[in-house]
Amino acid sequence: MRTLRRWAPTLGWLAATAVSIALTSVALLPVLRTAPAGEETLVSVRELSREGRNDNRSVTVTASPRPIPSSATPSVASPSVETPSAADTPRPSTVAPRESTTRDGWTVTTDDAGVATYLRSFRVEGGHAVIRASGGRVHTVTATPSLGFSTKTVQNTPDNLAVYFLEPHHHFIIHVVWRDDAPFAQVSEIGD
Repeated sequence: MRTLRRWAPTLGWLAATAVSIALTSVALLPVLRTAPAGEETLVSVRELSREGRNDNRSVTVTASPRPIPSSATPSVASPSVETPSAADTPRPSTVAPRESTTRDGWTVTTDDAGVATYLRSFRVEGGHAVIRASGGRVHTVTATPSLGFSTKTVQNTPDNLAVYFLEPHHHFIIHVVWRDDAPFAQVSEIGD
């Protein structure tokens, strides 16, 4: 009886802790299971390999062409009665080519509005992917699997993209997120 009195407070504390953990997990379970509408959740590599065993197709996303600014077209002078001098002769206006720089493996170009666009090519044994990122959004340009691999792209938010190259027991994952006003990429290999 004396031993039970010593352990009673500890056993009471353990029981209260276990009950609070159980109630918390039951209360949070619906929240944790719910994904925002229209968004896929990231899936495990095993599920992806089961889904895409014979899926050897290439995924290509193309952007619509940008309109050419009016300043890029040369101006043409209308005919006049007077003979123009060399100083009066109109010259075609030229647009300087956009300069690109390289930051952390990404080719960075900046448009006229000052918005930076990042482009990077990833080549792994499982395939080749080109990814573009700009303004907090990450997009797949192309994802082409190597022979024997399949590809799967998962994007649960506009700033989070994963490209999987899969074969049985061997996977490559290219994961790109937008962080601190720039893309961050991580390439992983799982299996043999």
